[in-house]
Amino acid sequence: MVKVRTRFAPSPTGYMHVGNLRTALYTYLIAKHAGGDFILRIEDTDQERFVEGALDIIYNTLEATGLKHDEGPDIGGPVGPYIQSQRTDIYLKYAKKLIDKGEAYYCFCTKERIDTLRANSETSKDYKYDKHCLHLSKEEVNEKLASGLPYVIRQNNPENGVTTFHDEIYGDICVDNSELDDMILIKSDGYPTYNFANVIDDHLMGITHVVRGSEYLSSAPKYNRLYEAFGWQIPVYIHCPPIMKDTHHKLSKRNGDASFEDLIKKGYLKEAVLNYIALLGWNPGDEKEIFNLEELVEKFDYRNINKSPAIFDTIKLKWMNGEYIKKLPLETFNSLALPYYKEVISKSLDFLKISKLLQTRVEVLSEIPDFLDFFQELPDYSTDMYVHKKMKTNLQNSLNTLEKFLPKLEALAPWTFENIEKCCMDLVSELQVKNGVVLWPIRTALSGKKSTPGGAFEIADIIGKEESIKRIKIGIDKLRNENQ
Repeated sequence: MVKVRTRFAPSPTGYMHVGNLRTALYTYLIAKHAGGDFILRIEDTDQERFVEGALDIIYNTLEATGLKHDEGPDIGGPVGPYIQSQRTDIYLKYAKKLIDKGEAYYCFCTKERIDTLRANSETSKDYKYDKHCLHLSKEEVNEKLASGLPYVIRQNNPENGVTTFHDEIYGDICVDNSELDDMILIKSDGYPTYNFANVIDDHLMGITHVVRGSEYLSSAPKYNRLYEAFGWQIPVYIHCPPIMKDTHHKLSKRNGDASFEDLIKKGYLKEAVLNYIALLGWNPGDEKEIFNLEELVEKFDYRNINKSPAIFDTIKLKWMNGEYIKKLPLETFNSLALPYYKEVISKSLDFLKISKLLQTRVEVLSEIPDFLDFFQELPDYSTDMYVHKKMKTNLQNSLNTLEKFLPKLEALAPWTFENIEKCCMDLVSELQVKNGVVLWPIRTALSGKKSTPGGAFEIADIIGKEESIKRIKIGIDKLRNENQ
């Protein structure tokens, strides 16, 4: 049985966008599910699009997500080099083999002539090279080569008949050969085109399964014709549906949509992002949605990839991220939250106590500062907040609560959560009222907020005795002024 070998072959052109990461993930899962090899190959033949630092982004993203490659530029392997720009002599050699077979030819047409052909086409999609240089004699070709004329090498596709190929997701697809353009294999700068280099490298590296986006479906017949021209085994094709921003627009880094790095900076956990991306176009066949990488490897079957486009649902991602945050050890959450705490709190507070309150409420780490501003400084608030129909509070009974609570608070020692709670509940008993009549005004005075992580006891415990007394006094002054 042939060992499964897959490859992730990104171009170093910028950030790792979501679609690219999904391709990497699916490629990794297919290999590991079958006990095979996952190879990293860098496709940098388009030197004009090369972005400084993009290689580091590729390596760092794969490391961060746990998609560890078995062979690649950084670790080597038996079929290197794994960077296409270091393999240029290989591609030219194979292109010349195709010329000898009559499956490719030299083309010396100028840019001006090609531009004219394009201009004369009804649309840019209708453009096809007219095989002009295919009809040059061997002597003419040799003469042009000897004179140093620039050239490209083109694939010689038939003009009649049909090319059929099979995709594991989309089934059998037939294309009339009359629609196939004689695509360029080797460019005038000596570099191979993306399409040609792919085929050569996939064969030489023993790639058995090729995973890519459905936008490459139209190129597959030309790939197959190259495989057949060389007499090589055609790999298993798995074309994935596009990831959409909405029903009409594809997710695209060109349109400013989030890359993997962006999502991490926004406060998403890498494990949650990877889990969510796995479900963009694939389903496990049951209701389970939360998977770690090991579980995905075990469960992943590429035959369950859907044909229909997947919508990138930020609400679903936030929910999933929240589930991952809830499962973190408290100390881990506290460590991740610390930079966000320090954005809004300069005081020396017990951040671990804040984390205990916050962990079950936060879906994305970047939400943290919005929960916490009142810990740093009491916001200016309206006394309307003391009026709560459900809690049965009004301005008068709220003032009564705070005035009775203040001396008890000033006398409280030691300052512990348990003692604060007892102090509050003793006041409830003393006034013979429902809990809310006491706790709502106290929490409002301590926070100045309608909604807070934690109640009166937790807030007082964290901000300390001096600050708690100060805030209760402010609440009393506000209510006295309102009641006058």
